[in-house]
Amino acid sequence: MKPLSISKHLARSLAVKAQLLGEDAKIDSGKNGILQIVDQLGYIQIDTISIIQRSHHHTLWTRHADYREELLDELQSKDRAIFEYWGHAMSYLPMADYRFALPKMNKFRNPTSPWIKYQSEKCGHLLEPVLNRIRDEGPLGAKDFAPPPGRKGGAWWDWKPAKVALELLFWQGKLMISKRVNFQKIYDLTERVISDHIDTRLPTAEELGLFLVNRALQALGIASERDIWRFLQAESARDSDMQLAGKETISRSLSQLIVNREVIPINLENDKSSLYYMHSNTLDKINSQKSPNTNVYLLSPFDNLIIQRDRLKRIFDFDYALECYLPAAKRTFGYFTLPILWGNNFVGKIDPKADRKNKTLVINNLIIEQSAADSDDFLSSLAKSIAEFTRFNQCGRVRISKLSPAKLKPVLNRMIKQFMQSCT
Repeated sequence: MKPLSISKHLARSLAVKAQLLGEDAKIDSGKNGILQIVDQLGYIQIDTISIIQRSHHHTLWTRHADYREELLDELQSKDRAIFEYWGHAMSYLPMADYRFALPKMNKFRNPTSPWIKYQSEKCGHLLEPVLNRIRDEGPLGAKDFAPPPGRKGGAWWDWKPAKVALELLFWQGKLMISKRVNFQKIYDLTERVISDHIDTRLPTAEELGLFLVNRALQALGIASERDIWRFLQAESARDSDMQLAGKETISRSLSQLIVNREVIPINLENDKSSLYYMHSNTLDKINSQKSPNTNVYLLSPFDNLIIQRDRLKRIFDFDYALECYLPAAKRTFGYFTLPILWGNNFVGKIDPKADRKNKTLVINNLIIEQSAADSDDFLSSLAKSIAEFTRFNQCGRVRISKLSPAKLKPVLNRMIKQFMQSCT
């Protein structure tokens, strides 16, 4: 099939719309809306960094105006509609996709990764005792395996080895995360967590390949073969046990879907060397868009739209790197930088920190591209987004330390203050 040529502008619209960003996104209220987002995006990455609200809450809130953390907890602990496991990284996944995690679980039972093999050899003797204790006592967390007061850690109840054992059993699929309490994992037997109606059959290679391609194209809108391969699995050879399928499986599935006319190949104008793919009905969805997308979003560094940095650069011409893992002296912008999306274009970066003690959102650095800085509509939308983000982080005021262009600082401060006051 000859590739269809589309503009980069249209490609961006397809990507943003698939991510449920924009005024036309139809998302239900309450838990149904959260589950809808997890299902559409395929996964929500979990992260521990809490300089602002943690990434999984941030990603969901960005798309769900009335998002509350307890709703996510209920979907996991009561409704059993989502589960935790390895996606691109540790993630919340739709429970309906559980069977497609089984190949990874099987790999962890016979690992090839040197690090996982070492941990398995070091703590393998604890797996059965830990499993039996949870079977007898019910759901437990790592803290429940600490040594008794006044007694030195040792043997199988030593916290660190027991924690490793809990994680190995979780990775192997023998335990699941039943819930989280203050972000700490509480483990239980898989058979006590998963509902009877969930399909637990091991997928064939063909089923797995088709699942990965369809899942990626649903969430990404437009994707290269490499984008698809990287969507729900780690890329490096070091993380081979976390991979679901090889490149050959993805290629076969793509070819099958193209022959069936369920997927079409596309080129971006002025870039005939790169081949992308999308579902055949994707253009119908973009043609149904009623109004241009003019919203401003402050996206988490682990947001699904931007997690593949090279794809972000290819499609959006936006160069972005997360610098929190670098020494302070090597950072060029800030510790935890958020990309700023305006409509279908990235137009800046913002480095915030929630000073919870003083109820202040500190903006350490904010850079706005000139094309956006000259727009009053953008500045108003940005101020509104910052005000909403401030409240999301349980803060009552904003302090901007550095802004470029600097002349916008008093204007933006005034706008933010007005939005903050109008919602109190």
